[in-house]
Amino acid sequence: AAIASTDMGLLLRDDVFVDFFNTFLNLPVFGQTPIYISGVGQWNLWPELSSHLDPNPTALLAWLEKHRLPHFCKSSLCLHLVLCQKLLGFIRSGEAAELLNWQSADQWLLEKCISGSQGMQHFRAFVQGTAGEELTDFWLTTERLLGLDESDMSQRDLYLSLIHRLKASHLREGSSVITLCTTITGSLPKAKHIQSISNRRDILRKMQEQALSMIQSYWLPKFFTHCKMGIEDQESCQPLLQEYQERLLQADWQEPSGFSETPPMMHIKRSQGLSGPYCSQKAKAKIWALVKEGRGTQEMKMPSFQVKPERQPGSAGSTRESHLDKHALGSIPQQSEHPANSAFDGKGGVTPPRRPSAKQVSRLEDLCKEKILSNLPSSAPLVQLPSLKGSARTLSFLPWALSADTCAGRPFRDFLQHHDRPVETHLLDLWHDLEEFLPVVLDSSRENNFFLRHLNSDKICKTYLEEDNIEKLPLETRTLTGLWNHLIFGEFSPWIFRAQKEICKVLCCFYEEFLAADDRTFLQFMSPGGDVPMPEMQGHTADRGKSFLLSQRINQTLKLSQALHGTRNLEGVSSEYWQLLASRDLQKGGSTQAEMELLL
Repeated sequence: AAIASTDMGLLLRDDVFVDFFNTFLNLPVFGQTPIYISGVGQWNLWPELSSHLDPNPTALLAWLEKHRLPHFCKSSLCLHLVLCQKLLGFIRSGEAAELLNWQSADQWLLEKCISGSQGMQHFRAFVQGTAGEELTDFWLTTERLLGLDESDMSQRDLYLSLIHRLKASHLREGSSVITLCTTITGSLPKAKHIQSISNRRDILRKMQEQALSMIQSYWLPKFFTHCKMGIEDQESCQPLLQEYQERLLQADWQEPSGFSETPPMMHIKRSQGLSGPYCSQKAKAKIWALVKEGRGTQEMKMPSFQVKPERQPGSAGSTRESHLDKHALGSIPQQSEHPANSAFDGKGGVTPPRRPSAKQVSRLEDLCKEKILSNLPSSAPLVQLPSLKGSARTLSFLPWALSADTCAGRPFRDFLQHHDRPVETHLLDLWHDLEEFLPVVLDSSRENNFFLRHLNSDKICKTYLEEDNIEKLPLETRTLTGLWNHLIFGEFSPWIFRAQKEICKVLCCFYEEFLAADDRTFLQFMSPGGDVPMPEMQGHTADRGKSFLLSQRINQTLKLSQALHGTRNLEGVSSEYWQLLASRDLQKGGSTQAEMELLL
């Protein structure tokens, strides 16, 4: 709420805000995806405006404040920004210096390591698999919950969903949160009987403060030690290490305020002689083709492993498993139960079970989508799905855009609701819920996997697949049956990808309308007089090398946002983290630009 009510010009003076906001702005659900280089006060637009226009930065800020900032404030990136600001506030405080015996150089190094969306990804990867991960998840979920008004019917479903998530994962006996907050939560078992909403909120707020205090006083110092050891070992970080050592000798060094005191004059980079009509849909199709081309340059090899759900706590029997080797990708499993003793290696032999890495899980999702969708049998549809002859290019990148919609505060969903499309909104909700179920069911190593897997699958079954609700879904009967047969047991099902593909066919033309409306609004703000005709569907010329880097920037931004949101697995800390840290400068594009420096 504080961010939403702050002037955009003032927000952009905070380099940490700029980093998170740039990550958000480059998510591929939107039409216009600009980036702000705060060190020189320059906005780079994409797609670029025609060269005859002389865009005004004031108009751009007004457009951002009205048509981007409200969605940012509902995104997981904004939650991570708030947490990052609280951690930075502690790092810069006299309390931290006294409590942890930090010198100003230590504060500078830790601030550099944790600032921005990549810094928070690094921190979350560091605490992964520890009590620190659960405390961080709890803080983020509670922050989102406390920002909602449960008496507002439009927020009621999300509020209840978050309450159920907290109960299933953090507010249960034995959790790290309950163990930490025992002195506060004595009344929690009876919380459902508390009539006062304010009492319930007060309890959660106090628990959140306790969790934050533990993150600040215990996990931040451990992260600092980890970062110091990392930069000492990595050759790419030697300049950073040298600057840190020099600052240790500067006792009078002043800690930064986090704000640019005298920001440079803001301006928009002029287009490179472009004269065609402005059309983000056409430009996005070209960029997506380059993203796919970039993927195609690396040979995709399917690792042999099983996806093994956690055993139900307290049970002694075997668990249901979904074995996914390369032979299973071409057809739909006919039975829900599979042998639990071994995994096949594809050559007839047997390999011992092993836990998939985060990269393998992400690769599995990509492979499943590519292989399964091309081999699923057709069936008689419940209703006739729309013909998409004229929208084939949009359909090809729509899953990419919808994944970004999940991380971006769901602007496409708001568009559907605003245009009174309840069926399409319901379908989009199903697409998002399936997307969030996948990483939980495919990676049994996730914290609270068993509880979250069944919480998510139960929600999908009750909301979309039970008899009263299934009639609302214009999907094929066999697809819906396939989903039900597996999700009712909390299992992975390849029918998830089939359902998402069918949903995309229904939503494709509405997404094109969304992009056209986004273009129209942007041009009205940016053009003198605001009277701009709808652009024709013509090409948007750009240098191929520049376009390829742009495609990678947007795709890497999506991966980073998915990792923070939870729809992509956080990878373990690797040498790439240190390379990104060495090249990251918040005033020169920050997290978004660091990926490009690494590519170059």
